Amino acid sequence: MAEITHARVLKIALPIVLSNATIPILGAVDTGVVGQLGLPAPIGAVGIGAVILSSIYWIFGFLRMGTTGLVSQAHGTGDTVEVSAGLMRALIIAAAAGLALVGLQIPIFWAAFRLAPASAEVESLARDYLHIRIWGAPLTISLYAFTGWLIALERTRSVLVLQVTMNALNVGLDLWFVLGLGFGVKGVAAATLISEIGGVALALWLTHAAFAGGLWRARAIFDRVKLGVMARVNSDIMIRSVLLQASFTTFLFLGAGQGDVTLAANQVLLQFLQITAFALDGFAFSAESLVGQAVGAHSVRHVRRASIVTSQWGVGLALLLGAVFLLAGPAIIDVMTTAPEVRLAARSYLPWIVAAPLIGIASWMFDGIFIGATLTREMRNAMFVSVAIYVAALMILIPTFGNHGLWGALMVLNATRGLAMARLYPRAEAKAAR
Repeated sequence: MAEITHARVLKIALPIVLSNATIPILGAVDTGVVGQLGLPAPIGAVGIGAVILSSIYWIFGFLRMGTTGLVSQAHGTGDTVEVSAGLMRALIIAAAAGLALVGLQIPIFWAAFRLAPASAEVESLARDYLHIRIWGAPLTISLYAFTGWLIALERTRSVLVLQVTMNALNVGLDLWFVLGLGFGVKGVAAATLISEIGGVALALWLTHAAFAGGLWRARAIFDRVKLGVMARVNSDIMIRSVLLQASFTTFLFLGAGQGDVTLAANQVLLQFLQITAFALDGFAFSAESLVGQAVGAHSVRHVRRASIVTSQWGVGLALLLGAVFLLAGPAIIDVMTTAPEVRLAARSYLPWIVAAPLIGIASWMFDGIFIGATLTREMRNAMFVSVAIYVAALMILIPTFGNHGLWGALMVLNATRGLAMARLYPRAEAKAAR
């Protein structure tokens, strides 16, 4: 295995950071384009439709992480057949899951609108949007597999090219279909669906090496042991992710109980956390790839080196983000809201956001290390413990400190995750020693 240097880590991380930076732009363009129609219903329809689909697709995010961990280990071992087979298995799961969603779209959308009711006009337009977008389900889920495979092989520039190309195509078609042809909400949905088709076509070209030489036909794809490992890894990650999402959903619901101004302030500050996650993902993904390869190569030294170097950059970026939030946070809040009472409330809770990157960096980096080492059962168990402590913190802190207690409990969740996984880190090196 090649030496793990700072330059190598940056080569993996920076394209991911840039790729993540393009994600919010697309949502803003979708909203801005339909906003030009001069009616509130289309904006609400695109918003609620996108939330419903992203919530459904988020469930399958395990496919990205699981593919990265398993394929990076196969790459570290030098097993080219398994590298290809790992992608094929993930694509089979993506196709099956996507087709299931297409087939079950009627009950899924019925349930979604019962949970998130809207006016008759908004719901009608949202259904138009959803009935077009849902046909892209197999494509969207398969893109998780393609992205995970590319990250495993350190080809994050390809991930950047893929993301930028899809977003550029989507934006161009948005403008043409909605403003040029007057297709409205259906135009936004069609633009996204076509960009997904183009994205999968590009992803197939970027990953053509996995299909070369007939490796994808190998019996290894349906190897029972490998399939069992994949099922275990992906199920552990899914459970961990559901627990994490439930924790954030609980935060949002409890924040709503603090009043409209506090809810708005929390929503503004959560954008800071989203920025933090997008930025730190680059180094967490670097850890996934490099630790996975080191485990595959049975190199304890490289596991330790990968963990240290990626974490050094992660901590450095966390410090930088904390400083930026401290110095520029009030100005950023003023840009995001003009309501004086919301600005004042957000400023009072800003210290939690300044501390958040430093408190959370261990959990982000250990997530990457554990995914690379496929210590997914340990990740899952650490999340169970952390959520239990989080619930206790909510019960103790909120009655006394209100919304400050809510933010404090969220920090407890992230700190506990980091500490729980830190205690289990030696298992990553032990796995490489086998």
